[in-house]
Amino acid sequence: MNYAIVAFTVALLVSYFATPYVIKLANKVGAIDIPKDERRVHKVPTPRLGGIAIYIGFMIAFAVVAVGFRAKAEVGMMTKMAGVLLGALIIVITGYFDDIKPLSAKKKFLIQVVAAVIVMGFGVRIEFLTNPLYLFLGGHPAINLGILSYPLTLVWIVGVTNAINLIDGLDGLAAGVSTISSITLFAVAMFNEQLAMAILALALAGATIGFLPRNFNPAKIFMGDSGSLFLGYMLSVISIMGVLKSAAALSILVPVFAMGIPIFDTFFAMLRRILSGRSIAEADKGHLHHRLLDAGLSQKQAVLTLYCVSAMLGFSAVALMEATLKVALGLVFAVFLLASMGVKYLGLMEVKPNNKMDT
Repeated sequence: MNYAIVAFTVALLVSYFATPYVIKLANKVGAIDIPKDERRVHKVPTPRLGGIAIYIGFMIAFAVVAVGFRAKAEVGMMTKMAGVLLGALIIVITGYFDDIKPLSAKKKFLIQVVAAVIVMGFGVRIEFLTNPLYLFLGGHPAINLGILSYPLTLVWIVGVTNAINLIDGLDGLAAGVSTISSITLFAVAMFNEQLAMAILALALAGATIGFLPRNFNPAKIFMGDSGSLFLGYMLSVISIMGVLKSAAALSILVPVFAMGIPIFDTFFAMLRRILSGRSIAEADKGHLHHRLLDAGLSQKQAVLTLYCVSAMLGFSAVALMEATLKVALGLVFAVFLLASMGVKYLGLMEVKPNNKMDT
């Protein structure tokens, strides 16, 4: 626990003090987000590359605690960590160049696949899923995925990586939601006695919190793809190593709840585009944050609303770890009922005439 607290503190301080220098770097290399279409909510050119400050804070924090933690790490853990950090470096470098001059969606996708394959090569995979039906029907409590672990892990890492990227549409939204998700994964990792993952999760939370003061509305800097892709990648990997190894009956839903806002938003964005006969990669103005703005909320109100929803989902994720099966099923039903009401109220499945955007 002490290692995690040290990692959190170092990451927060380094990220906070590094951000002004990253702003200067962004201006120097031309990494500026210009509001060239109506999908963008900001009105003035704003530097991006904020993910570099988050990454630096995270890496320095990890380096500070790694020496002391290595002696206590379980066999093979440091090898897996090396794979995770190598993949993270590839993701951040990709985001850095994309923030300066946008890369094509295909190139970014292929690089994300490469990063995921590298991580899997170092032994990080979803090897089994808990079988929630064994309490009713008997059988084995875990489903061994075998060779299916590879495609499932690939889809999870690439999917969550892009999900965080898709919600990065309002000042402070992706950073705040990622912070809440990181803290949730920290709590679950501690419950599962996965200290290494707890350290990573809290270091990630600290680095993101350190960045938030200059990213919250009105933002002085955006995190850019260097930040959103890095956060999504790290959250996906931490959830695999620290959550999906749990034996809780509904542990499969824990990471889904922990990262509920981005996963929920991405799922309905894809469904909406498919049903309207459009490409799932085609940007639009139908995301959760856009709908809240259309409902009359200000940027700050929309962001704070999604923070609250994310926190409630995070609390539900932690509760699933300790709840009895009946309570857990009731909680899941309540969450899905409220989500259904939200979909109908915000019209997430509606395709408005002005939703289609140029990409």
